[in-house]
Amino acid sequence: MLPTPMEASNRADDFMAAGLASLGIEADEIELAVIGAAHGMFWPAILELLELDVEGAAPMLAADLSQPPAGA
Repeated sequence: MLPTPMEASNRADDFMAAGLASLGIEADEIELAVIGAAHGMFWPAILELLELDVEGAAPMLAADLSQPPAGA
């Protein structure tokens, strides 16, 4: 089980520019807008995956990744 999320906004704008700057990456307003749009598109699905309860799922041993999962 994941810990309870912190009470903060999920807005990428709050941390994106500073995070990139800490890596030595300069981004202009257009690049930040594109990154923000991608974040807005993918973040809800990422949160759903993080909340997914897979505790009872059986591991796929020696899975053939070229084939769909059994029962799919």
